[in-house]
Amino acid sequence: MTDRRKINDLILNILMYLSAGIISALLIGIIGYILYRGIGHISWEFLSEKPSLIRNTVGILPNILNTVYIILMTLIVVLPLGVGSAIYLNEYATNKKLVRIIELATETLSGIPSIIYGLVGMLVFVQFFSLGTSLIAGSLTLAVMTLPTVIRTTQESLKTVPDGYREGSLALGSGKWYMIRTVVLPSALDGVVCGCILSVGRIVGESAALLFTAGMANEILGITQAVKAGNAGSSLTVALYMYAKERGEFDVAFAIAVILLFLTFAINLAAKLAAKKLKRKRG
Repeated sequence: MTDRRKINDLILNILMYLSAGIISALLIGIIGYILYRGIGHISWEFLSEKPSLIRNTVGILPNILNTVYIILMTLIVVLPLGVGSAIYLNEYATNKKLVRIIELATETLSGIPSIIYGLVGMLVFVQFFSLGTSLIAGSLTLAVMTLPTVIRTTQESLKTVPDGYREGSLALGSGKWYMIRTVVLPSALDGVVCGCILSVGRIVGESAALLFTAGMANEILGITQAVKAGNAGSSLTVALYMYAKERGEFDVAFAIAVILLFLTFAINLAAKLAAKKLKRKRG
């Protein structure tokens, strides 16, 4: 190796580590600032009550429950559709031109601004299907919005499974669906979990689409009420927007941001632990 190549490699390594250090510092700085501004304003009353102008109390229990409901309802819809579509495109579809068109369409849909999904969701789910401004309408809108992400991540993960796995399973006499269910999907489980985590991140961080479809109500709803048409609810991100933008109560907004951080971390951790457990069972 020449001296010039050594110098180039050294410069590239320095730039690589410098970039990684800057990104890590920014991430730590953002999280640290949010925790510094918000964690001191979190209390049991803040987490366990609903807001009341009469009693002059601030509580986010309805927003926490609504966020969990929206995440669960969206994933229940989007995961079967997204994973099933990816399996069809990668394992069953024979028209490659059609597959490329669908892939281009999903990539285009993933780049559309969320406010447009909110407008479409309001016209389709809120008005046309008469669901009203409700959690179920917001969840269906988010399902449409996150569907391209789940399809693409799952499809790319399925492509990484070696063809030898498929050929070996078929050679042993298994059917195609049995081969996909027992060999291909377990090998691509990381991609499915990645799509789930990305979807959860977008669901938790979404506010524009939910303002048009889920509403801003702060009533505590049960799970049976959440899935009924007409029951509106404000998620944590919508509440954060209202406190920061409309009311100027930034301390409450930062406290909600801390809750969002912990909620996202807990859901992502649960998804990874579930994936590891499924892998051990398959093994």
